[in-house]
Amino acid sequence: MARRRHKKRTHLGANNGPSMPAATDLASRQPKSMVIRVGAGHVGSSVSQLVKDVRKVMEPGTASRIKERRSNKLRDYTTMAGPLGVSHLLLFSKSSTGNTNLRVALVPHGPTLHFRVERYSLCKDVRKALKRPQGGSKEYLTAPLLVMNNASSPKNSNSRSPIPKHLEDLTTTVFQSLFPTISAHSTPLSSIRRVLLLNREFPKSQVPPGNVSDAAYMFSLRHYAIIVKPTGLSRGIRKIVTAKKLSKDRNKRQNLPNLGKLNDVADYLYNSSVEGNISGSESEIETEAEVEVLETYSQKVSNAKHSVTSQGDERNGVFKNSPRAQKVAVKLAELGPRMKLRMTKIEEGVCCGKVMWHEYINKSSEEMDEMEKVWQQRREEQEARRIAKKESHKRKENDGIHPAAERVVDGQGEDEDAGDRDWDS
Repeated sequence: MARRRHKKRTHLGANNGPSMPAATDLASRQPKSMVIRVGAGHVGSSVSQLVKDVRKVMEPGTASRIKERRSNKLRDYTTMAGPLGVSHLLLFSKSSTGNTNLRVALVPHGPTLHFRVERYSLCKDVRKALKRPQGGSKEYLTAPLLVMNNASSPKNSNSRSPIPKHLEDLTTTVFQSLFPTISAHSTPLSSIRRVLLLNREFPKSQVPPGNVSDAAYMFSLRHYAIIVKPTGLSRGIRKIVTAKKLSKDRNKRQNLPNLGKLNDVADYLYNSSVEGNISGSESEIETEAEVEVLETYSQKVSNAKHSVTSQGDERNGVFKNSPRAQKVAVKLAELGPRMKLRMTKIEEGVCCGKVMWHEYINKSSEEMDEMEKVWQQRREEQEARRIAKKESHKRKENDGIHPAAERVVDGQGEDEDAGDRDWDS
């Protein structure tokens, strides 16, 4: 009698099957984003290329190959964000006046940050401007390190801030939530290959009370690759070490130095006239760029006493005499793109809802209170409609009528409450 087959790869209970809640929960906690062109085909080729460059910045936690259509609406993306586990939407659009806009929204409940892209440079433009452009495929295997500078106004500043303090903290939280958190104790240094710098630009002089345009909330975005090179070595030795690492690749074997015409390897290392070698003073690297890191490799411990001693040395930060410590020089090479963002508005929901702040519209406290009452009344009405609809569905299920057969009479209420019903279920 034939033996019954047991599935071992994708079946429930397999090693890589759906019975691994730990890996699933870890993946669900990681932020995921979608970079979208709103009105595809109307934004132009430059903005379309900018969208592709921003997708590379957001890798690996983004949809790199998403295809937009002209018929797609914002509702299509927000509806699919829940099943796909998408937490952020980056929406690029172009206004009728020719301005490029960016909206950063947290789904499903908001808020939404509105920016106007004042200036931008594509990745190909940045590479053309550099003498030695860097960057490959390995840099995009891990998320970049987010560095924010001057995100909040200093407390001792006398200049008037264009945005309230709590909204500055909200903006910082939104940008920090775009990328996974980094733990200083558990995150390996080798996994940090890129840096995303977000610098807030303050006005050069104190802003007059009536001048709002100069008090803009501006951000400058830069994207860099981290290059690490060993220090304390001459250029000749460093060239041999680098060529040894690349010797496995057949296409890069030409980097090996040619020592066939030399009698001794010392002639290559100490003779400055040999090609590829320079004097010691020219090979020095700035000490400000030197840091001391630990090599990550596994090592067997002979006994428990040695293990406790080594752990105590690591906690005390004694690494100078350890053979695992190594001095390296850290440099940054720009990858692109560059963007200068100007915040124009903050909304409470996903591209809708109450306007929490606007750059060009200022309201008094009485107008803010009146607007809060209007929005509170709208929320109460929406909640009442949703409760009534749920009770109607439950009553029809008890009577044996499927909810899909229900004919919606109030089309406006269906459009307003469908999104909330999807996220709450």
